[in-house]
Amino acid sequence: MHSIYVEIVTQTILEKYSSEEEFVLHTLGLTDGKWRLWKEGMTNLSPELNQKIVNLFSDYEWMVVQKVLRQSVIYPEKRTVAMEDYRKMKLKIAQEWLQHGLGTVELLPQDLQQNGQQWLNLKVTISYGEWGFDDVLSFRVPAVLQKAITREPQALIEWMNERLEEI
Repeated sequence: MHSIYVEIVTQTILEKYSSEEEFVLHTLGLTDGKWRLWKEGMTNLSPELNQKIVNLFSDYEWMVVQKVLRQSVIYPEKRTVAMEDYRKMKLKIAQEWLQHGLGTVELLPQDLQQNGQQWLNLKVTISYGEWGFDDVLSFRVPAVLQKAITREPQALIEWMNERLEEI
């Protein structure tokens, strides 16, 4: 289960930071060696550092992570597709929110350029009118899609679903 958790965390770091090393050094304040030992399951992180990792996710995303991890324990065959399941469920949930008129879409620019490409943060939110209780799902999308996103957010989510491995 730890390896699945590490895979999801690592992918999420790469969606939010220019590199894994940047997050490890500047946010966690760890050496590469300590981080590598944690990823290999050889050491634990302090509660404060674990909370910084949890903060990579919205509350709703964290719930999805927990469900994926639990399924990988109950159904061993799910272990090989856990990352794909995590991405797929986020997209499916966002699609449902948008199809039923529950969610709103917001584009947030990212100061992140990877592999020569600029990225945006697409945020799908359900607001309950109470501060701090919104449900949020975030996606990293290529900046070249900005016009398509503003015109047809539902179509964009479907496009993302088709290209799950690329995003």
